[in-house]
Amino acid sequence: MICPHCERNLLRKERPGNRCGHCGRAYALDPKTNPLRLNDLRVRRVAGTLTDGGRIGIVPDQLWYALSRKSLRGSEYGEGCMGTAFVVAGLVTVIAFFAEEPFLLIGSAALVLVGLALAGARALGAGRGLPPVARDSFQAQVLSPWRSVYGAPPPGVLDTAHPTAGPAGAGGAGAAGATAVLVCPDPAVVAFLVADGLPARHGLAVVRSVAEAVAAPSNGPVLVLHDIDADGELLVPRLREALPGRAVLDAGPPLRTVRALPQAVPYRDLRRKPRPADLRLLAEQGGYSPEELKWLGQGWRFPLVGLPPARLLAVVDRVAERVGRGTDPDRRRAAELGFLTWPEAAGPDPVGGR
Repeated sequence: MICPHCERNLLRKERPGNRCGHCGRAYALDPKTNPLRLNDLRVRRVAGTLTDGGRIGIVPDQLWYALSRKSLRGSEYGEGCMGTAFVVAGLVTVIAFFAEEPFLLIGSAALVLVGLALAGARALGAGRGLPPVARDSFQAQVLSPWRSVYGAPPPGVLDTAHPTAGPAGAGGAGAAGATAVLVCPDPAVVAFLVADGLPARHGLAVVRSVAEAVAAPSNGPVLVLHDIDADGELLVPRLREALPGRAVLDAGPPLRTVRALPQAVPYRDLRRKPRPADLRLLAEQGGYSPEELKWLGQGWRFPLVGLPPARLLAVVDRVAERVGRGTDPDRRRAAELGFLTWPEAAGPDPVGGR
């Protein structure tokens, strides 16, 4: 790896204890020991891209997704065991041939079968979409070592673990005289929008659930931002049922649109697989193909923190401004307001596999 301080190329033996053997300075992340195979230079580079060169601040969850994308595209399921099985099987076969011990071939054949089984499981998708570092572990496994070396998060990343201001939603939640309500269940996205001043700028009361939306101090339109997963797809109809007569606008990206974008990399959280009852509701609701329902049922999701931060801000800002002007008071579909400008074909990927 390259030292983030003196930029010398370091062999493993030249960087004991995460310290450069040339300049003597400590660094935070070593690709040989970090589950995401990160180094400090890569973290800075990706953070710089996400923050648009420092123009905006981002939350750690957005950095987590961007740094996890490369591993989410593939699978490391059984990688080490599979290679070991084939190598050992080859050695055992050679030994059996020269030692004239035919019974060793039985063990060799068993090892080959194990390797083939692991290879078949990988081909069928085992392990795909499972991040090596869980979202709720990113602070401890990546940002804590970084903070211990540099004293602060990476440039442009908001320190949500040690906030210096009030609660993340304080900029808009419960604001008197709010003209509209923004419903977003993801606290990280709420913190991101509040840090930019978006709720205060547009007079939005920020809430995270249906119950909070009902109790919000506004009778204006309701904007909804949600992850693309089973819970998110059910949030808008549940809000419309709980708020009859109110305009409930889905400002999130449509499932079908996002799944068609090569740069949109989904992931799975096996702890949050949808309940059969929720899948039945989605099927009854209509508008989903059997393949899409299967995708949702397997626990796949595309999170809001996976959207390019500058683009997310621009879209929500544009929707909130139009609603604030009163030009679109009636209920509309997401494609008419929110992510109308999402490309049909993939554009350049600003983060990619870096």
